[in-house]
Amino acid sequence: MPVFEYKAIAKSGKMTKGVIDADSAAAARRKLREQELFPTHMVAETGGADVRTSGKEKAAARPSTEKRSWFIGRVSVRDVALLTRQFAVLLQAGMPLIEALTALLDQTPKPRLKKAVYDIRDKVKAGSTLADALARHPKVFSQLYCNMVGAGESSGALEGVLVRLADIEEQQAKLRARLFSMMVYPVFMALFALAVITFMMLFIVPRITQIFEKQKAELPQITKVLVASSRFIGSYWWLILLAGFGLFTLWRLWVGTASGRMKWDRFKLDMPLYGNLHNKLITARFARTLGTMLQSGLSMMKALDVVKTVVGNRVIEETMADIKAGVRRGKDLAQPLREAGVFSPMLIHMVELGQRSGEIEGMLIKVADTYDDDVQMAVDALVSLLEPIIIIVMGVFVGFLVLSILLPILNMSRNIR
Repeated sequence: MPVFEYKAIAKSGKMTKGVIDADSAAAARRKLREQELFPTHMVAETGGADVRTSGKEKAAARPSTEKRSWFIGRVSVRDVALLTRQFAVLLQAGMPLIEALTALLDQTPKPRLKKAVYDIRDKVKAGSTLADALARHPKVFSQLYCNMVGAGESSGALEGVLVRLADIEEQQAKLRARLFSMMVYPVFMALFALAVITFMMLFIVPRITQIFEKQKAELPQITKVLVASSRFIGSYWWLILLAGFGLFTLWRLWVGTASGRMKWDRFKLDMPLYGNLHNKLITARFARTLGTMLQSGLSMMKALDVVKTVVGNRVIEETMADIKAGVRRGKDLAQPLREAGVFSPMLIHMVELGQRSGEIEGMLIKVADTYDDDVQMAVDALVSLLEPIIIIVMGVFVGFLVLSILLPILNMSRNIR
């Protein structure tokens, strides 16, 4: 059944947008009017028709592509986690797959996610597997998600796999939210400090220096530096902004190359303070993903293939090929991990213990939980370190400003005496 993206005016006069399934554009408009919505714009996602209803109806061909879905919003990790949890509950209650997908449509508020569920339901109705239908929406469902669902379908344990997936997505959403909330205050302080410095250099300092210039007195060297800096920023602020934008663009282009990305990812691992935090994040993601996929019934080789796509660091990705080759030759996982030289001893020891006890999946999940806690503690410590640094920088600037202004005033008072 075709799926239509629409913009409509509600009875209250408010503009709304979303998706709806119907046999035709006319049927879609009827369904919307039954909901007291009056469509002004409609796009047929599966049929490719663009239908505008503003007095006189027009139709124009438009290719159906996921790139156009930007206007109905993005899908966050939390949205996918909630959808997955609801899906698992419906299946555990004994609801058939198609009915569960239909029920999800009423529980999904995000239009883009609802559009994806419409398409997934239609593909499953047509005989496709759930994993293949999910894979048609890579911007919503990751490769990890699709592979785990595929393993759940093959083993007949789809409900359990969806519960584990929901746990993973919720853990990632919570970690991101905590990191964001921790970094908001120091980032705000840094931006505020930069705004204060810029304002004083552009508006306050020039007015004060005019007084000194009228006296035609010899200014101290520190005051001359302040005046020159203020004049440069006032005259060439556009050049500073352009240079900053240009450097950022060059950095993006460089990171976009294979060699540049490799060097940048290696630098992130070796960076003071942040490097240790970044390594812990990668280790936690590696351990949780691998442990969850093994719990879901995937083989070690297939799980390592998927883990390679989620670590998020090119240096680690390169070592994954050697780790996989070592496992293929019959080695235990711990030995290739140790030979790679990029993973922490704790992870390697826990993997060895899990291999000996036959509970490697549980050990990997415990490692992930431990490193997630370590990441939060490290971020707390980093934030605690950033706050005094920002205050010290502000204090140094204020001291420089006060000294630059007071010295010529003192000189002027001596000359008057």
